[in-house]
Amino acid sequence: MSTLSAMVFTASVRRWAGGCSAAVVLCTALLYPQVGDAKDLLPLKEQESTEDGSTQSPSFDYQEKGIPQSLFTWIKMAKGFDVEWDTFGRKGWYTQDPRLKPLEPGSVFTSEIPTIYIVFEVAPLEDPAQFGVQWYWEKPSGQLNEKSAGQDVLEVSGHERYGFLELKRVGARWTAGNYVAKIYIAPIGQQPFHAANQVGVMRFTIADPIPALSPDQNMIR
Repeated sequence: MSTLSAMVFTASVRRWAGGCSAAVVLCTALLYPQVGDAKDLLPLKEQESTEDGSTQSPSFDYQEKGIPQSLFTWIKMAKGFDVEWDTFGRKGWYTQDPRLKPLEPGSVFTSEIPTIYIVFEVAPLEDPAQFGVQWYWEKPSGQLNEKSAGQDVLEVSGHERYGFLELKRVGARWTAGNYVAKIYIAPIGQQPFHAANQVGVMRFTIADPIPALSPDQNMIR
C-alpha cells in the first residue's frame, strides 16, 4: 500500500506541476498584448501634420455667442488683459479664481508691439492640462513657413478656468504680413506640439498704419 500511495502522490505532484506550467504560459500569453498596449501610453513626440499643404483645422477667429469651441468657452487675441476678481458679495471679500478680461481685442497689430496675447476661458477641467501655441508667418503664396516664428506653453490646474498664451516678438520688429497661430491642448506630461493635440487655429496680421499726409503734402499730390 505504501508503494501505491507513493505512486499516486508522485502523479499528483507531476499533474500539479504541469498545471502550473500551463498557467504560467497562459498568463504570459494574456499579459503580452497588454505590455504592447502600454507602449502606446508613452508621451507623444513633436509631430506636424503629414498632409500635403495646409492642415484644415477649426478656426477660433469667428465664435458664436454661447457656443463653446473645443474646451474653450471663449478665446480672443488682444494687446493685453486685465485681472478681475469674483467676490462673495461683500466688497473686499475675494475668491481665489480671478477672471481675465482681454484689452483691445482684435486680429491686426503693429510691428512694434512686444507681445500679443491669446486670452481664454475654458470649461471646468477635471484634470490639469497644458495649452500651447505655435505661430507661423504665411508666405504670399498662402503656404505657411516651415519653421515656426515662436511658441508658448501654459499649464492650467484642474480648478482654473482662465489663462493666456504669449506670442512674443523676435527681434526689433515683427515681420509684416499674415500669421497663423496653431492652438494645442494636451495632458500634463505629453508633448503639447503633436499634430494629434492641435484643436484649432487663429489668424492675425502685422501691419503698420499708413502715416497721414500733411496739408502741404496733399497740395503737392
